[in-house]
Amino acid sequence: MVGPSTKREIDMATLKEKISAWSYGSSPPREAEGQTPTRSVAPTKSDSLPAPQPSAALPVVPAVSSNYYALKTRLHQSLIARIDLAAAEAMPPEQLRLQLREVLQGLIAEETVPMNEHERRALVSDLQNEVMGLGPLEPLLADPDISEIMVNGYDTLFVEKRGRIERVAARFNDDAHLLKIIDKIVSRVGRRIDESSPMVDARLPDGSRVNAIIAPVAVDGPALSIRRFAVKPLKMADLIDRRTLTPGMAQLLAGMVKAKTNVLISGGTGSGKTTLLNILSGYIPEEERIITIEDTAELQLQQSHVVRLETRPANSEGRGEISMRSLVKNSLRMRPDRIVLGEVRGGEVIDMLQAMNTGHDGSLTTVHANTARDALARLENLVGLGGVTLPVRALRQQIASAINVVVQVSRLSDGSRKVTSLHEITGMEGDVITTQEIFRFERTGVSADGSVQGQFRPTGVRPVLAERLKVFGIDLHEDLFNPRAAA
Repeated sequence: MVGPSTKREIDMATLKEKISAWSYGSSPPREAEGQTPTRSVAPTKSDSLPAPQPSAALPVVPAVSSNYYALKTRLHQSLIARIDLAAAEAMPPEQLRLQLREVLQGLIAEETVPMNEHERRALVSDLQNEVMGLGPLEPLLADPDISEIMVNGYDTLFVEKRGRIERVAARFNDDAHLLKIIDKIVSRVGRRIDESSPMVDARLPDGSRVNAIIAPVAVDGPALSIRRFAVKPLKMADLIDRRTLTPGMAQLLAGMVKAKTNVLISGGTGSGKTTLLNILSGYIPEEERIITIEDTAELQLQQSHVVRLETRPANSEGRGEISMRSLVKNSLRMRPDRIVLGEVRGGEVIDMLQAMNTGHDGSLTTVHANTARDALARLENLVGLGGVTLPVRALRQQIASAINVVVQVSRLSDGSRKVTSLHEITGMEGDVITTQEIFRFERTGVSADGSVQGQFRPTGVRPVLAERLKVFGIDLHEDLFNPRAAA
C-alpha cells in the first residue's frame, strides 16, 4: 500500500487536501481567500501548556512542547508523501489503521528521535487519528463520560465530564490545524465556513451537535464546541438513578405523555432539556405518527413511524433558507399525531401554539427560561418577535389553552441536573395565566465535596390533569401528591 516504490508524483499540498477530504468522506476543504491565522502558525516554547493534569481516561501526550508537534508535523507530511490514495480508499478501516501503524513506526525509526515505547505508541495513535479522523478530538470523542468538548483556541481545550468542566492536555498544532479539522466536519454535512460565513452549525456522524466560529468574528483564533450525542440514549430509569427526579414524578410525566397532554420543558443551556424531551417522547405509543422538527437533528426516537425534519441555513448568496416556522407549517399537512419541536426560538411558537389548540394534542417542545413563569413570558415575547400582534389577553388565552404542563429543569452548581419544578397550567384569572406547582426540588445546602443537598417534595396539590389521566387508564396513587407520605 505504501512505501517509496508506490510514491505518487503529485503536488504535496494537493495530496494533503485530498487525504484530509477522503478521510472524512467529503469534498476537499475550502480555504478562505486572504485568510491568515490570528496566531503564529509555527508553535514556540511559549505554546506549551502550563500545568493542568488530564484525568486517567483522557489522552496523555508524550511531551506537550513545540518539539513534539514539530516532529508530528514532519511525520504527517512524510506519511502523506508515501501513501497510495487509491489503495487506501479501497481498504477496510481496521486494515488501513494497521498499515498506517507499520509505516509510521518505520518513519519514526528514520527520525532517530529518542523516545520510549509509550511515547512511540502515543505518537503513532495521534498520526492515525490525523489521517482517519479528527486528530486530537478522537480520544475525547471516544470517552463516553465526556458530554461536551470546548475548544477555545488551538492550544486550549476543555471538556465537561460527569457534569464538571475541566481542562485537558490535548491540543492542536496551530490555528491552521484546527481550521482543517473544522472544515472536515462542516464539509461532510454540505456546509461551509470561511471569512464570508464565519459561523456554522453542523453535526458528527453519531449525531453530536457542533458549532464552529472563526476569524474575523473569533478574535483569538478558531473556536469549536461539540455537544456529545449519547451512544446509548438515557432512559427514565437512568434519570431516577441520578436523582434528576423521583419515581413518582417520572410516573406522572410518563402518564401525561401517554394521555396526550402538551408539555413545555424549560431550562437553561446544558440543563438537560433535550435529554428529557427525548426520554418523554419514548412514551408516545408506537402506532402514532410523529413529526420531529429541529435546528440540528438530535432526538433519538425509538418508534418506527417517525419523520425527522431539520432546518437549513441560507447559502452564500442569502438564498435557500428553510426556517423552523416553515417546517412547523408544513408538518401540519403531513397528518401528524404528535409534533415534537426541538426548541422554540422565534416566530414558530405561534404556529406551534395553534397546532396544540387545533387537534394536535400531546405535542412536546422546549424553551430557554429560568423558571416556569419566565417560560410563559418568553413564549409571549417570541410571538412578538415573529411579527404577530395580538392583544395581551388573547395571546395569554392561546398559551393557557395550548400548554398543559411546564417542566423546569436546571443544572446545579455541582454539575447535576434536576427537575426543579413541575407546574400545571389551570387557566386564566383576568389577564393572568394561572398555574399550580405539583412538585418542587427544595435545596437545603451544599456538602463538603460540593454536592448540592436537597429533597423533591410534592406541594400537596392534586393536578386537574389527574382526571384526564384516569380516562386514559392511568391511575395515580393518592399518596403521590401527599407531602407527609412522601416525607
